[in-house]
Amino acid sequence: MATYGYARVSSVSQSLTIQQEALKAFGCEVIRAETYTGTKVEGRTELETLLQFARAGDRIVVTRIDRLARSIADLSGIVKRMEAAGVILVAIEQPIETSTPAGRCFLQMLGVFAEFETNLRRERQMEGIAKAKAEGAFKGRKPSIDATRVRELAASGLGGTAIARELNVSRASVYRLLGVA
Repeated sequence: MATYGYARVSSVSQSLTIQQEALKAFGCEVIRAETYTGTKVEGRTELETLLQFARAGDRIVVTRIDRLARSIADLSGIVKRMEAAGVILVAIEQPIETSTPAGRCFLQMLGVFAEFETNLRRERQMEGIAKAKAEGAFKGRKPSIDATRVRELAASGLGGTAIARELNVSRASVYRLLGVA
């Protein structure tokens, strides 16, 4: 039975060091770490490597479950994969160990709170953006395509593919601007 650690931060401005040190102190033989958002599982190659590599009786250890997932659906999917393989999930800073009924119960409760926190953060962000737009401080990103130029080229007889090639943009962007379905 092996003990593997998983550390994750969301952005390059954050440090993995504290998590890695805690996992090492816990006794993790191998620690996989990555910088990637926790709001989705796709693209998290280090996590995927651990999930594929771990065998029955092994433990995958995280410092907190929010390092593993930020939504109930993702957390549930990850835990189901681990359980199907006979792998135990342990969270060092929380009383979670999926080999016990109490640990599984606490895992589900914390998963609900992690998703709630993510939704609150998203809501606050959207409120801030709406306020900034209303005050004229937020205009979004600059357009990546010159709408006037697209219409001029279309009026001159060029098709969507030719316009896209000319302006080095996607055909979908051209068709969206021209209102073509």
